Amino acid sequence: MTSKPRIRVLTGITTTGTPHLGNYVGAIRPTVQASRDSQTDGFYFLADYHALIKCDEPARIQRSTLEIAASWIASGLDPEKVTFYRQSDIPEIPELTWFLTCVTGKGVLNRAHAYKAAVDKNNAAGHDPDSDVSAGLFMYPVLMGADILMFKAHKVPVGRDQIQHIEMARDMASSFNHLYGEHFVLPEAVVEESVALLPGLDGRKMSKSYDNTIPLFAPAAQMRKQIAGIVTDSKAPGEPKTTEGSALFQIYQAFANVEETAAMAQAYADGIAWGDAKQMLFERIDREIAPMREQYQALINNPAQMDKILLAGADKARQLATPFMREVRHAVGLRALSSGTATPAAKEAKIAGPSFKQYREKDGQFYFKLVDAQGLLILQSKGFASPKEAGQTIARLQTDGIASLSDLNKVLVSLTPDQILTLDRALEYLSNSTKNS
Repeated sequence: MTSKPRIRVLTGITTTGTPHLGNYVGAIRPTVQASRDSQTDGFYFLADYHALIKCDEPARIQRSTLEIAASWIASGLDPEKVTFYRQSDIPEIPELTWFLTCVTGKGVLNRAHAYKAAVDKNNAAGHDPDSDVSAGLFMYPVLMGADILMFKAHKVPVGRDQIQHIEMARDMASSFNHLYGEHFVLPEAVVEESVALLPGLDGRKMSKSYDNTIPLFAPAAQMRKQIAGIVTDSKAPGEPKTTEGSALFQIYQAFANVEETAAMAQAYADGIAWGDAKQMLFERIDREIAPMREQYQALINNPAQMDKILLAGADKARQLATPFMREVRHAVGLRALSSGTATPAAKEAKIAGPSFKQYREKDGQFYFKLVDAQGLLILQSKGFASPKEAGQTIARLQTDGIASLSDLNKVLVSLTPDQILTLDRALEYLSNSTKNS
């Protein structure tokens, strides 16, 4: 019996500040829980190259890297069971970024949310559209694409605002694969709807930008003082209070179980005093965080130990990255001159059988085709609005054959009976190849 293939899951945190409760609930805690799944290979990294786009304070980036790494480990991430590394310790990542830059259209990057927001802000202020926009900000999606594609990640947990970057990474992978052969895995975004977005002290999203955060591993006395400063309404003790829109209740709910949450909701209805509610919130958070605080502080006090852990993780990551980059360099023609020049015929000879090619055209639509061992076209799709739709159609064809498509005319360019017979044989070959691999 063949074992189920393991899924690679990759996630990173930008090293620009001290981790706070929002980071813990939204990123650190769920990724630690996911890392314990025996069916996944976890890749967890400190995105310090990305930090350079947002921050020009070297000491802050260094300190943040230490704090985030220590927070992840203190929260339960086991570096022995995952690949845990610092982005800047993998020199293959910036090299891959350049390769992807060469297959990524500028028009695609023009549509990136962060760049468009910067341009819109400049236009609204009457400034040059690209005023204070660095090339790093513009190229951010390509670096993120390299992070993901380097390790052939299948799934990438992201917030809704990051889905676009995963679609861009798929686009880059498809473009490269179309030009140079199948080297990259097309990743999928995973949006966890159940993961809470924590409000901050003032009710807005908890964020360093708003200066409304509660540091994750602040001393207990400091955390209690900050929780006491959460903005509430003016209702007096004894007056019923509503949980809807209450930042205090939302934070409590993110840490409490179902029974505890129901009890707090009842306390609101019964008119609990705000001071008592804040004390309950502090006690519930501290019950979860306090056991981790000692290990966190020990790691913070021993940065040399953290360096050792991260460098060991980088060695593990580079065991994959270094040979893969040799493969990619060879694919694009950056190879030893003595290795010979591959002719089109030689390239075709390497193809064992029919294969799908997924790509994007200038009209912005996503397409795929099926070619035989000699590179001759067997099947041509019509355009899809997203690479995910195209990929799902390919998967159905590979799994269930042409019968899986209920309306061929909407999906494929018209086929003759002879072409359908050829297609069926090709799909049968691919199905058998998959079973035997």
